[in-house]
Amino acid sequence: MDNLTDHLFHPQQVLDFLPENPIKEPFANAWIYMTNNYTKFQIATWGSLIVHELIYFAACMPGIIFQFIPFMRRFKIQANRPETFEGQWKCFKLIMFNHFFIQLPLIAGTYVFTEYFNIPYGWEEMPHWYDLALRVFGCAVIEDTWHYFLHGALHDKRIYKYIHKVHHNFQSPFGMTAEYAHPAETLILGMGFFWGILLLANHMVLLWAWVCVRLFETIDVHSGYDIPYLNPFHLIPFYGGSRFHDFHHLNFTGNYSSTFTWWDKIFGTDRQFKEYYAKQESLKSAPNSNKTQQNSKKTQQNGKKTKSQ
Repeated sequence: MDNLTDHLFHPQQVLDFLPENPIKEPFANAWIYMTNNYTKFQIATWGSLIVHELIYFAACMPGIIFQFIPFMRRFKIQANRPETFEGQWKCFKLIMFNHFFIQLPLIAGTYVFTEYFNIPYGWEEMPHWYDLALRVFGCAVIEDTWHYFLHGALHDKRIYKYIHKVHHNFQSPFGMTAEYAHPAETLILGMGFFWGILLLANHMVLLWAWVCVRLFETIDVHSGYDIPYLNPFHLIPFYGGSRFHDFHHLNFTGNYSSTFTWWDKIFGTDRQFKEYYAKQESLKSAPNSNKTQQNSKKTQQNGKKTKSQ
């Protein structure tokens, strides 16, 4: 039986009113060239590694540049804790170890996964962009749920100092610290990335689209800078952002979600975050109220002098 909505609405009806995608043709040419000249194993393994490394360090680059621009310091969340070369070098060394000795073996399993589940690589099977976007969003929801509960578990006092403490070595995070973690944590929390792929993958492109979005997101929340008006992620409802996760590094507890805020709201683990920023707002407004009181007193005194005259 046909779905009744098929006769009433189809996404293509809306897409017909949109301008032509300017990157569709060059992207199609590049994708077809890749699939014609490289094997599935090369694409799934080395292609995925290249995508990961390029996106990771490209996303880190703005934060690296910001530390040398005085104007950007006003957007630094913990302005009293600037980045240091020693800290960044320490972070870089562990990240490269994790990338090539922990993540690369996992990436190598991508080829096995796509072959076992018959995940296509071809341009002809490429899903529409809206289908891809919905699946990436689904991956983000699944990863965020996994991250919330497993991240909270890693804060258990019995195991915290053995695993998750490594990530909290940086109380004021910067972009590169997004994947600065104990190898065991890389495996435990990293599994959240793959659950969505296992459930929703319908093409090889989903793996790359999801890794791009996830890397930009996690580097954003670890960036240490809050620039909401220029950050498209803030258009997403319930997006936590850098200020939300930065507080987790400052406070060590609460705000356990990776992307969204709903799990922390449901379980009340954002209470200290809300109290902290409510106090910060009251401190900001206090000087203004004091000035208003002082001005009113001066006005009253001037009025008394006028009457006495």
